[in-house]
Amino acid sequence: MDRVRDLASKNAAVIFTKSSCCMCHSIKRLFYDLGASPAIHEVDRDANGREMESALRSLGYNPTVPAVFIGGRYVGSAKDVLSLHLDGTLKQMLKDANAIWF
Repeated sequence: MDRVRDLASKNAAVIFTKSSCCMCHSIKRLFYDLGASPAIHEVDRDANGREMESALRSLGYNPTVPAVFIGGRYVGSAKDVLSLHLDGTLKQMLKDANAIWF
């Protein structure tokens, strides 16, 4: 659990994903299109991936991926991030966390 929190707080935007997850790919693409370069942690390709996924689950994040953190704070899964994008808040959150500058 400490590793997940540590990784989530090291960058302005962090996404825990799985390489085979289509929603994970969509969320990554959204961040890139907004001009952000999030730190990506693919739990299915990380040696400690099972522990990270278990930690995300124990923190109440279900589904466990994509799990998006902005400014070290959990903002949600794909559904939550897309809602934030549609209502215009996601871009401002990324600006406030210095993940984007425009």
